[in-house]
Amino acid sequence: MAIFGKLAYAAGVSPGALLLVRFGFAAGLLAMLLLLRPGLRCDPASPDRRTSPARVTLGLLVTALGLGAVGYATQASLYFAALELLDASLLSLVFYTYPLLVTLTAVLLGRDRLTLGRCAALVAASCGTLLVLLGTGGVDFHPLGAALAFGAAVTYTVYILVADTVVHRLPSVMLSALVMAGAALTLAARALVRGGVDLSFGLQGWFWLACIAVVSTVLAMLTFFAGLRRTGPSTAAILSTFEPVVTTALAALTLDEILTPAQVAGGLLVLSSVAALQVHRARTGHRGAMPRRLPTRPRRHEAAGLDQLEAVPASMPGRSQRP
Repeated sequence: MAIFGKLAYAAGVSPGALLLVRFGFAAGLLAMLLLLRPGLRCDPASPDRRTSPARVTLGLLVTALGLGAVGYATQASLYFAALELLDASLLSLVFYTYPLLVTLTAVLLGRDRLTLGRCAALVAASCGTLLVLLGTGGVDFHPLGAALAFGAAVTYTVYILVADTVVHRLPSVMLSALVMAGAALTLAARALVRGGVDLSFGLQGWFWLACIAVVSTVLAMLTFFAGLRRTGPSTAAILSTFEPVVTTALAALTLDEILTPAQVAGGLLVLSSVAALQVHRARTGHRGAMPRRLPTRPRRHEAAGLDQLEAVPASMPGRSQRP
């Protein structure tokens, strides 16, 4: 998203227009998915998710909309405001303090365990991210930009911990749609107060906005919620440190940047932390979060989607079910 954001800015897109179009387009796309695929609206905890629509209580509705209206809108606003003042690499360096914040907060709240393996993975991931981003060299430090980036990290920490309380009770697509709608409403209201946003940029700007909305928002949120349900907040946050590695590699491919030895070493450290977490999950036979009730057998339905495929418990390797 940092690369897409820089390219959108270069095409004449303002931060306000970027955020409003991003969330508005994402909300509309997810709403269309829900209309076209009824199976995506079914309860993820139901034994037969093809015929059991999810029950959306008032509390769940308010929480999901609030995640977008308050949490995601604030985090994104701080992030893209910082992107105007900082290089993408330095912004990522400050922003990716959030895996540490999520892990420590989840442990303090009693929602995760601070195991030796998770500590080692967190240290390796953090050091790897540091090497990847500092390997760019020559970045300019801006105090206000750094403060905005850290504010985005704190906001995202709260967002993940709150999302973990509802991600098991709503289908991923429905939850994502509500979050996007909440963020779009907040940003639309802010745009009205400020006299609107300038949408007169050219086709190139719209193309980068479409990339941000589809790749960096809809796809990213759906997969993150689906993963958060299976791993818990700490492991999900640590696994997210793979993001700046991908960003740096893509920048090398698309912007003709050269990866330094330090960046390659950092990327290997992050990859090792990801592998260590997955090996630990396979050996212990449970998810990284506090134990939750797992289904007794894997289930796959014709209404395929991110919510339609259950995770197979590690204690039941090799089992399958005929259609």
